[in-house]
Amino acid sequence: MKVVAALGLATLLSPLAQAQTLVPFSDPQLPFTVSLPKGWLGADFQDGTSGVSLVSAKAPPATMIRLLFTPKNGTSPTPAGEFQKFEAGIKGTGATPKQTSSRAVSYGGVSGVERQYAVTHPKGQLTMRVWYGVGAKNLYSFQMTDTPARFAQASALFSKVLASVRFKR
Repeated sequence: MKVVAALGLATLLSPLAQAQTLVPFSDPQLPFTVSLPKGWLGADFQDGTSGVSLVSAKAPPATMIRLLFTPKNGTSPTPAGEFQKFEAGIKGTGATPKQTSSRAVSYGGVSGVERQYAVTHPKGQLTMRVWYGVGAKNLYSFQMTDTPARFAQASALFSKVLASVRFKR
């Protein structure tokens, strides 16, 4: 099951103006509802994930937000274990992640751990915020990636997006 945010956004308005307006988004296949930045584009990374992926522009550099989930199917995932896999995956691409912060935080009533990373890769640097939360039925991975220069503004917007998350019961 794959859900890609087909937000029907043919035109991009100014990223600064667009980034501040959130619009409600709901899909029956998603285990949550959320408000997303108006004017952003749905993205399908063809990586087999389920959830919503979107970018602020058609071409890089663009801010990327991913709100993903995986059914637990009887497993007992932990944020710590998921972060180990996440960091190994980044290293596997030839990039180097450096964790710069970590905190326990809940979104929409689901507890989890959020970390911030500085990632160095052959083409430059990125900064990421990544949250793993374990719900009753699903493991959640919510991520935001941007350039270091734009990260503070993008992170503030991501905080607004995360504050709007409501998990379905």
